[in-house]
Amino acid sequence: MKIVVLDGFTANPGDLSWKGLEEQGVLTVYERTKSSETVARAADAEIVLTNKVIISREVIAQLPRLKYIGVLATGYNVVDIKAAHERGITVTNVPAYSTESVAQMVFAHLLTVTNRTEHYAIQNRHGRWSKNPDFCYWDFPHTELAGKTFGIVGLGNIGQRVAQIALAFGMKVKALTSKAAEVLPAGIEKASWEEILATSDVLSLHCPLTESTHHLINASTLRQMKSTAILINTGRGPLVDDQDVADALADKRLAAFCADVLTEEPPRLDNPLLKQPNAFITPHIAWATKEARIRLLQVATDNVRAFLSGTPVNVV
Repeated sequence: MKIVVLDGFTANPGDLSWKGLEEQGVLTVYERTKSSETVARAADAEIVLTNKVIISREVIAQLPRLKYIGVLATGYNVVDIKAAHERGITVTNVPAYSTESVAQMVFAHLLTVTNRTEHYAIQNRHGRWSKNPDFCYWDFPHTELAGKTFGIVGLGNIGQRVAQIALAFGMKVKALTSKAAEVLPAGIEKASWEEILATSDVLSLHCPLTESTHHLINASTLRQMKSTAILINTGRGPLVDDQDVADALADKRLAAFCADVLTEEPPRLDNPLLKQPNAFITPHIAWATKEARIRLLQVATDNVRAFLSGTPVNVV
C-alpha cells in the first residue's frame, strides 16, 4: 500500500514522528506540493493525505489507483467530495483535534487588545519603565472583561469551549446558534443576529464557511456593532470582508480586529488589514500547538488504519 503525504511540513516540521503511517504502508512525505506537482507525486498512491493541497475533480480523474483521501484538518473543502464519492474514494477528516488550542488563541488575542502585555514588555526592554517618573505608566486604556458581553457565532466544539472560558472571566455570553435555547449549556443565552451585533463588546466567529456566512461581517453588519467592540475571527478568513473591516478600523467604527485567518493565505502585501494598527493578525497558527498536532497525526493515522481494516471512521 503506497501512502503519500502531499504537504506534511506544517503539521510536522520535524518535531513529531510519521512512524504510525510508516507502519501502514510505503510512506512518502513531501513538505510542500505545488498544484502542478500533485498528480505526479500521487500517481501510484492508493492513499493520499493532504492539508491544503487541493484534490479537485481533475486531479482525481488522473489518479486511477486512488482509494482514500485523508484530510489533515477538520475542514475538507480542499477535496471535491462529490467527485471522490462518484469514484468510490473514501474521504476522512480529523474533527475536534484543535478545540483547546483555538479557544486559547481567541483569548490570547482578546487579552492582547485589553492588556497589551507584549507592548509593555518591549517598551521595558528598552528602559521605558526604568526612566519613568512614576511607579507605573500606561499607553492604552485597559479593559476589564468581567461584566462585558461576549457574542459567539456558531456553537460547535470550539464555540462552546470559548463560551466556557468567557464565562470563567465573568462575561455575559450570547450565542447565535441553531441549537434550541433549552439545550444550551448553563450561562449561554441564545440570541438573534441583530442582538448579537448590537450588544456584543466582543464578537467571536466560530461558524463554518458557507454561501450564507461568506462575508457575514461586512459594511452593513459593522455599522450595527458598537464602535468599542472587538471582533475576533479564528474560523475562516472569508467570514469577513477584509476591506470593510479595515475601513471600520480606520474610521474608528470598530475598536480592534483580531484574526488568525485571512481570505487569502499567505496574504498579499497590500491586504488592507495589515496596515491597520488595531488589527492583530497571527499566521493561521491557532491549531498548531504541539499537543494539537500530536492529536492530529494520531487521528489521521487511526483513520488510515480503520480504512485498511474495512471499518473507516471520520468519513465525510
